[in-house]
Amino acid sequence: MTNNRFKAIAAVHIFLLKADQILLLRRYNTGYEDGNYSVLAGHIDGGEDVITAAQREVLEEAGITISTQDLSIVGVMHRKAEDERIDFFLTAENWTGEIVNMEPNKCDELAWYPLNELPDNLIPYVRKAIENYIAGQPFDLYGWANRQKEVDC
Repeated sequence: MTNNRFKAIAAVHIFLLKADQILLLRRYNTGYEDGNYSVLAGHIDGGEDVITAAQREVLEEAGITISTQDLSIVGVMHRKAEDERIDFFLTAENWTGEIVNMEPNKCDELAWYPLNELPDNLIPYVRKAIENYIAGQPFDLYGWANRQKEVDC
């Protein structure tokens, strides 16, 4: 007898913060939300915890290292799109190294934006997660058609 339990895709999204600014990247040539802004992010690999995944992603995408104590989990989103996802949002204000676009084949811009002046073409769920962070809201449901409004926690 096989047990085919549901499995959700898990990802990390890292809010690199400097004063009142956040580092955004513009997606390019990926087939998903190309031309729109996001934050450093990626899937959690099997056998990898959330913090380790965030550290790996910032190294792969921006060439920096962040110590465990400099990463804080500030939000979780249960998101429904074509599939279901669990997104973890982390912040860091300290890192080692210079930020460099390590994936120019997937990203054509890395730039700092004021938290209160985000670009219009920011991926909607990422915008919502940043708004949640600013508001101090640690959890949200996003994209569920049967929900009348997003959950306030």
